[in-house]
Amino acid sequence: MNNEIKRATGLLVIEVVNSNANGDPDRESDPRQRPNGCGEISPVSFKRKLRDLLDDHDAPFFQNLPEKFSKNAEHYFILEHRGRVRKDIVKEMGNDPKEFMESEFVRKYWDARVFGNTFLEDGGDKGFIKTGVVQFGMGVSIAPVDIIRQTNTNKAGVQEGKSAGMAPLAYRVVEHGVYCMPFFVNPNYAYKSGCTADDIELLKLLIPYAYDMNRSAIRPDVRLRHAWYIEHKNMLGSCPEYLLLDALMPVKRGDKMEPSTSWSDYEDPNGLPESLLARVDSVADLVNQ
Repeated sequence: MNNEIKRATGLLVIEVVNSNANGDPDRESDPRQRPNGCGEISPVSFKRKLRDLLDDHDAPFFQNLPEKFSKNAEHYFILEHRGRVRKDIVKEMGNDPKEFMESEFVRKYWDARVFGNTFLEDGGDKGFIKTGVVQFGMGVSIAPVDIIRQTNTNKAGVQEGKSAGMAPLAYRVVEHGVYCMPFFVNPNYAYKSGCTADDIELLKLLIPYAYDMNRSAIRPDVRLRHAWYIEHKNMLGSCPEYLLLDALMPVKRGDKMEPSTSWSDYEDPNGLPESLLARVDSVADLVNQ
């Protein structure tokens, strides 16, 4: 079963337009930004979008998934769900780590099978730390980004005794930025987490809708331009992954340290060169296929 999972290298190319793709709680929810001015989107933030898509089994999105997923919802719960009862989850893990792969825990939680988990029982005498098959890296903008900060107003008011309200500098967005986020599918860990080929197929179905189906007032326009998914010819990898990532990253025209204003400011490779195509099994853009 686990041998069906192919080693893969992925790259998300994310365009942010007048949106806050990932707020920083240490900076009053400012868009995440490095000291050099480049923006960030954390792996946790992107995985949260995928989890939220799958978490609501009554939503039209889940109901429109292929039947092998939508009709078997009991296999596609989310471990990282608010309100989970710790003692119940420990019970689902079973008493013997050797029987973990046959446990209710593995059968039930999609994100634990795919991304791994660090769930330990209190006291540390029992628990499982499992590295996931899929790991997302930090998304970093190709060029520095400009952040716009404005005050939100509320005509009706939300405070008692006030007819109007203001939230100073509550509107904080990136004017424009293009971010690249790598991700990696490593089947070497599948036998430890219980991840299957169907789990990876579902991941590939979720990725293109991560932002489109999770819009919000502060995140109205985040565009997933590409979601490159490259399968290797063997489990160990048939090409250095950094070569694939470098070849697919857009390149900013002009001054590389000036923030961009539109997608047209970038040269998009739109695929791998022939020299690298020959070294991998397949290349797909999950967004545009």
